[in-house]
Amino acid sequence: MLDVGGEQYGPGMANFAVRLVHGPNWDPGRPIRGQDGWEEHAAFMDGLVDDGFIILGGPVGDEEQTLHAVEAADEDEIRARLALDPWASAGLLRVGPIEPWAFWLDGRP
Repeated sequence: MLDVGGEQYGPGMANFAVRLVHGPNWDPGRPIRGQDGWEEHAAFMDGLVDDGFIILGGPVGDEEQTLHAVEAADEDEIRARLALDPWASAGLLRVGPIEPWAFWLDGRP
């Protein structure tokens, strides 16, 4: 077990930083919530949060990308689950970089 800050942590699912980037069918003239299929995409993403897959996430910087903290077994699981997003099949979003992320600090209750 790992001892970080006096707490004991056992083995479990890994955490990843996952970036989603605009796909070829993204309309740059429309805001995020104005893109085609917004409601379906939002419902899908809410389901990933409810499942504990997405820990937190949202647009970063100029909103050309979103950054998500994800808990998953591996990169293959991440790609498989995100492929089911209606915006993925519509060409609005694609998976960008995926990196392992060690959560050493976490202020959430």
